[in-house]
Amino acid sequence: MAIKDALIAELTHEGNSTKKLLSRVPMEKADWQPHEKSMSLGDLAKHVADIPHWVHSILKKDEFDFQKDYKGFSVSNFEELMKLYQDKLDDAIAQLEQTSDEVLMQSWTMRSGEHIIGKMPRVVAIRSVAMNHLIHHRGQLTVYLRLLNVPIPGMYGPSADEPM
Repeated sequence: MAIKDALIAELTHEGNSTKKLLSRVPMEKADWQPHEKSMSLGDLAKHVADIPHWVHSILKKDEFDFQKDYKGFSVSNFEELMKLYQDKLDDAIAQLEQTSDEVLMQSWTMRSGEHIIGKMPRVVAIRSVAMNHLIHHRGQLTVYLRLLNVPIPGMYGPSADEPM
């Protein structure tokens, strides 16, 4: 099995779980924050929806520089949020389908100007910067939704709101 096939299978599985969670986000409460230092619900949901773009960035460029390459964006409603996510997920899978193990083992760098945040093989960057990052922020999003009394879908089995 090629490395890309394992990454595609994992991204597809996690993608379905993420889509279930994002479908619960009440965008009418987008400005809500659990704490003054926390991201708003809308910003966190937007961030989760955008994370699959990292696969594209990791595969298409040898490095990502936050000072040069980061571009903000906005979504104003639920439909735009879900479209953003689906587009980014579809693109990530398409990019992986065209990638060889040789490319996945090449070095990739994340930086902010002269400061190097990390340098690693692309496969490690995809697991860390894309997938682990997605799962981390998805976990935060479940806490936000719980605090807003929004039912949490099961992602790896049943949840308190969706027993199997």
